[in-house]
Amino acid sequence: MARFRINWDLIKDIVFGIFTVGVWFLLKPKPGQRKSATREWIDAIIFAVIAATIIRTFLIEAYTIPTPSMEKSLLVDDFLFVSKVSYGARVPMTPLSFPFAHNTLPLVGGKSYLEWIKIGYHRLPGFGSVHRGDCVVFNWPAENEGRPVDKKENYIKRCVGIAGDTIEIRDQQVYIDGQSQPLPEQAQSSYHVITDGTGFSEQAVQRLGLRQSGEQISPVEYSFHMTKTGAEEMKHFGNVKLVEQNLIPKSAYQDFIFPFDPRFGWNVDNFGPLWIPKKGATIKIDSSNIALYRKVIADYEGNQLEERNGQILINGSPATSYTFKMDYYFMMGDNRHNSADSRFWGFVPEDHVVGKAVMIWMSLDRNASFFNKVRWGRLFHFIGGYGG
Repeated sequence: MARFRINWDLIKDIVFGIFTVGVWFLLKPKPGQRKSATREWIDAIIFAVIAATIIRTFLIEAYTIPTPSMEKSLLVDDFLFVSKVSYGARVPMTPLSFPFAHNTLPLVGGKSYLEWIKIGYHRLPGFGSVHRGDCVVFNWPAENEGRPVDKKENYIKRCVGIAGDTIEIRDQQVYIDGQSQPLPEQAQSSYHVITDGTGFSEQAVQRLGLRQSGEQISPVEYSFHMTKTGAEEMKHFGNVKLVEQNLIPKSAYQDFIFPFDPRFGWNVDNFGPLWIPKKGATIKIDSSNIALYRKVIADYEGNQLEERNGQILINGSPATSYTFKMDYYFMMGDNRHNSADSRFWGFVPEDHVVGKAVMIWMSLDRNASFFNKVRWGRLFHFIGGYGG
């Protein structure tokens, strides 16, 4: 069955017209007839849903941090405002959707959207573009649930590389085009800690701002996720004999790291160099680099890609070069040893970008007592680049 395609300009005009007429109808009572209290409540609710949907789609939306992959910059149960206008709001690709539900219906479960109408990738003009250091919300590219792009799960990471950059990681240090990049101020890594056999008090753990008392490896060994500042402070604990950052040597290949090819031999701490695709740029492709760009060409940009007897065919024709249709980004979590990010699944296409995290409006500590649940110092905290 042929896919139903529809003219975007026509849809835009129809939707705007329906919205305008709907708002007029809700606000205008019938001549000589006063609305009942029930009708006024219904009208108010409908209008509020429409207004809120427009705001969260095109202006700003609230998100919650579910995992520790961005600690200590962003904490679990930080409530964020994400700006859609910073990069330009992405027009919904799957417009027939239940209000305020991402991809699953509340309470009853099941899909919250219909795929009867699909709109291609369109983005309204914004205030700027994605920059290195931005905390970006995006749809997870590696999801294999078969959902439309805008209904894939939302992730938040820090952009460390933009289109056209060549990124490399050497012993956890990020380099762009050969230049060392700043580390986020509150970035964490894992540390190997050796003690005299005594453990750590709850007060000591809280003083360092650790989420838990670490993973105990042996009676005297622990593994902690900490900032550099926290690691330096722990060195002065009376029961601590050694604090050493965990680093995976360059010679150690990890098969779960992109591009999952032993010829590259990369790992989580030593990665690249890798060129990030840029819209309009043309590169040579062959068996030596196709593993890096296979998913971009076939999945993200919708081409039929075949590799046959050492030859690459794109849409049935032999190809020795490829011109990219979109910009791509490289995202990493600030908790470098506890983050599933671009090191594990590759590039983030521009059509997956949702918006920029701009402010923490509420923050809760689920492990604290009732009166200490709110992290007061984080309320209305603006989210910056590498410095905060």
